[in-house]
Amino acid sequence: MSDKKYISSSPHFTMGLSSSRPTTMIMGTVLIALLPESIMGIVLFGWAALIRILVSVASCVFFEFIFQKITKQKVLISNLSACVTGLMLALVCSPNVPVWMFVVGAAVAMIIAKGLFGGIGSNVFNPALTGRAFMFLSFPASMGASWLTPKALAASSAVDAVTSATTLSAIKAGTFAIENGTYWQYFIGNRAGCIGETSTLLILISFTFLAIAHIIDWRAPLTMVGTVALCSLIAGDNLPMTLMTGGLLFGAVFMVTDYATAPVTKKGRLVFGFGCGLITFLIRKFGGYPEGVMFSILIMNSLAPFLNNLTARKYGYGKKAGRPATVTAAAESKEAR
Repeated sequence: MSDKKYISSSPHFTMGLSSSRPTTMIMGTVLIALLPESIMGIVLFGWAALIRILVSVASCVFFEFIFQKITKQKVLISNLSACVTGLMLALVCSPNVPVWMFVVGAAVAMIIAKGLFGGIGSNVFNPALTGRAFMFLSFPASMGASWLTPKALAASSAVDAVTSATTLSAIKAGTFAIENGTYWQYFIGNRAGCIGETSTLLILISFTFLAIAHIIDWRAPLTMVGTVALCSLIAGDNLPMTLMTGGLLFGAVFMVTDYATAPVTKKGRLVFGFGCGLITFLIRKFGGYPEGVMFSILIMNSLAPFLNNLTARKYGYGKKAGRPATVTAAAESKEAR
């Protein structure tokens, strides 16, 4: 038997996989979880949604490939992380956003938010949300001026194919009316909105799938949604519409669970989710924008490293604060002798 001992830094993997396989497996699982929302978006909005999804994914893969080639890094597009970023970027945007804007958003996401920070695992901010934030702040009129109504609704009623106001805007202005079947339509997703954020049912299914597969942790998503729900109840808002409109559920399931930009500790994730939920509620209720999910997650992304430091377990110390475990063990051994 060899006397050599190998000591390496955490984290430690117990799976018999190569260094690149775990990332590919995780990203592939996330893509599977995003598939129902993608299909639903294409069914609702047709070719407009499909084209934007394909352009966004292809652009993210292209920019990551080009950046890694130029900087003479190992090309890692096979780990599927660029595909996940591109798909998320498309799903959190309206199907009415001009196609070329997705190319710009993808460049910001892959080069600025991800590449310049050191690549996958080193980025501070969620790349997809960073790309969307840049698009939103640079082209506000195009990003939120109009929304496509689902084809089935537009064909079966007098609803216009293009609407100028989101549900959150109408709720904030006090002009949104609840009719028979409204809650059900919003639950299944037959409404105007971002490509992948309309169906509450499908997002809940994706959350269950990812949680059972141990790809995501439940703490941050449930704390975020629970905080928004509690604050909305206290404020007297319509709770079902608060939860089913905007990007709250999609952001809670797919964005706050991002490994690189969320805390690694259990306590940190609870605080992270609480902060995301509180900021989301405050922006929705008192801010100038009807939606606050994107900004709340990006703000909390910047605090994730500090939450890790505050909530990390300090090894070498026993239950008595300030007394190292090694000292405690030595004292107990001396008393035993």
